[in-house]
Amino acid sequence: MSATVSAPHRAVVEHLVRQAVYARMGRPLPRAAAAPNALVVNVSARHCHLTQEAVEALFGKGHKLQVHKWLYQDGQFAAKETVTLVGPRSRVISNLRILGPCRNLNQVELAYTDGIALGYDLPLRSSGDIKGTIGGMLMGPAGFFEMDAGIIRALRHVHMNPADADYYGVKAGDWMKLKIGGPCGLSLDRMLVRVDPSFKLEVHIDTDEGNACNLQPDTPCELVK
Repeated sequence: MSATVSAPHRAVVEHLVRQAVYARMGRPLPRAAAAPNALVVNVSARHCHLTQEAVEALFGKGHKLQVHKWLYQDGQFAAKETVTLVGPRSRVISNLRILGPCRNLNQVELAYTDGIALGYDLPLRSSGDIKGTIGGMLMGPAGFFEMDAGIIRALRHVHMNPADADYYGVKAGDWMKLKIGGPCGLSLDRMLVRVDPSFKLEVHIDTDEGNACNLQPDTPCELVK
C-alpha cells in the first residue's frame, strides 16, 4: 500500500519561494521572513476526538476511523465519520466531524456560539484539560456514547517545534499574541504556546474568531511575544 503525501501548504510554498528570490538577489532575508518555518493560521471548526472504545460504541465493534482529509499537522486527519451531539432539552449538533487518530480521552471542541445553540455554558480550556468539564451524549449509526466530561471551547493556541520556539523566544505554556491584518484586522491575546518536535508552525483559532476577522488565505498574520 502506497503512502499518501499531502501537498505543501500555500504559506510554506510562498516562504520557500521568498527564500529562493532573496538568495538569487544576494540579499539577506528580512527577520520576519527568516523564521525557520512559515506561519500558518487555520480555523479549527467544531469537532471531536474519541477513544477507540467510543468509536466502537458509535460505529460498531472493531470499527476503524477512515481518512477523509489529512490535516496540516503530520499524522492528523479529519475522518469520514461524523456523529451527532445531543445537548440539554434535546438540542443537537449533527455532522460533528471526528478527528483522528483515536486518543486516550474523549473531547468535543465547540465555538462559543455552538454552546449557546446547544444550551451549554462552555468552559474555556486547553486541549486535554477536561477535568470538571461538562459532558453529553454522542449518537452514531450503531449506538450512543455518554461522555461524563470533555465538552469545551478550546483555547486558541499555536503549535511549534523547538526551532520555532527558539526563534520567537518562548517555551511551552507561554502566551503570545496574534496580530491579524486586512479590512477586519484585530489582535488576539493569550495565544497558548504548545511545543513539540513533531509540530509544524500553525495557529488554531475557532470559527467565531475566524469570522470576526474574516480570515482568508491571504490575510496577513504575525505572531508577537
